[in-house]
Amino acid sequence: MSIYSIPPITLGAVRTYALASRKSKVSIRDFAKPAGANSSVTKLLDSLPNILAAEDLRELLGAIHIARKQRKAILWGLGGHVIKVGLGPLLIDLMKRGFVTGIGMNGAALIHDFEIALAGNTSEDVEAAIGKGQFGMAEETGKYLNEIAKLAQRIRIGYGEAAGQFLSSGIIDVKHANFSVLVAAYKHQIPVTVHLAIGTDIPHMHRAADGAALGQATHHDFRLFCELVQRMHPGGVYLNWGSAVLLPEVFLKAISVVRNLGVRLLPITTANFDFIQHYRPLQNVVKRPTASGRSGRGPQSHGYAITGHHELLLPLVAAALAAGWPKKRGNRKR
Repeated sequence: MSIYSIPPITLGAVRTYALASRKSKVSIRDFAKPAGANSSVTKLLDSLPNILAAEDLRELLGAIHIARKQRKAILWGLGGHVIKVGLGPLLIDLMKRGFVTGIGMNGAALIHDFEIALAGNTSEDVEAAIGKGQFGMAEETGKYLNEIAKLAQRIRIGYGEAAGQFLSSGIIDVKHANFSVLVAAYKHQIPVTVHLAIGTDIPHMHRAADGAALGQATHHDFRLFCELVQRMHPGGVYLNWGSAVLLPEVFLKAISVVRNLGVRLLPITTANFDFIQHYRPLQNVVKRPTASGRSGRGPQSHGYAITGHHELLLPLVAAALAAGWPKKRGNRKR
């Protein structure tokens, strides 16, 4: 016998209802379907369930197709990991197909793409090099990326454009230019902006580093990025891939600049793709920029957080866009 003076509540008078009368979030109509043997990309994608992240992906890609059709800005923010896991050729193909109208890079993405173009390889073993004081000390990387910053300062262009120009100029032998996002963007006249935090990237350690040149080159690119963001209005898209801090902060400031100048940026679509959903991308990419479009009246902005490895997600996204998937676009269920 219990020593408590309070007995458990009795449930005999609890009211119930018929299961069939309840509004449910999940239905068998939305379930995944077996793709079958030797399925096409489209059939594989069509087999995804219409639930959670799969439905988010469907809606996001639909928004990208609409932006492309309406010639609105489709901007890609690239962290270094996206480049160094070998996804440059997919981004280059998407440029050719009209799914990229601007690219923002952090300093790591610039370094990896430059080294791939020059040497066909990148990503050093930090643990093996740091003890000897050799981490980040590759001669060509430090020398040329600092020369590019000085070039940008001298001819008054941004760091990203100067990098594309340098790699395309024939000044040095760029043996693997066809793998370079910078070179392809320069060829297609797609703006690339490079956003630095001085001291975070290996070229800043080299004797050729010039803070004034680096600062001017990256500030030029910030202002250019603000113009690209302005061109998202209305209906444009921003995709943040693999930058946990720097590019989300830059994007939020660009949003503020553009709205301060009187452009509403409504509706827009944003997304963060990463294998961990960090605080800043969630707040500064997915939530805050799209919050003013959730009033329930008029055009709606939307933000998405899709979690997974870049080397799996970006090929899936690229294949879907190339295949024109999804065929039905712009219909939100929630």
